Amino acid sequence: MTDEPEGYDREFTTIINRRAQIRAGLSTHKGDVEQFFIQLEYWLDDQWLEVVRFDHNPDTEFGHDITEDGLHMDIYRDGQKHRVKDDFPPVELNRAPRYCTTYIREHADRLIRRFETWHNVNETDR
Repeated sequence: MTDEPEGYDREFTTIINRRAQIRAGLSTHKGDVEQFFIQLEYWLDDQWLEVVRFDHNPDTEFGHDITEDGLHMDIYRDGQKHRVKDDFPPVELNRAPRYCTTYIREHADRLIRRFETWHNVNETDR
């Protein structure tokens, strides 16, 4: 994977199908979200690759602060950030991890199909 998220208090993985999963990391302080990532991953060429990623990590050099910049989703192609979707409504920081997870779940089929098209994954590879 590219710039692997690390340093979160808790990480979770939810299997979508044999080729896709949602991986999440979350750090809180006194019940408030301090940092998080939520990403859709796809198993290809013996590794998990990012499909899309939401994140909030304002304390790092290249971190993103959704309280200032708003929510955005990085879209990956060929292991690199391809583009950014940033037309999301304002979301309160403590609600953002659930919002991002729900968004990925609701759009997973479309996001996975686009990823498979970009990476020439055919029916026999699935």
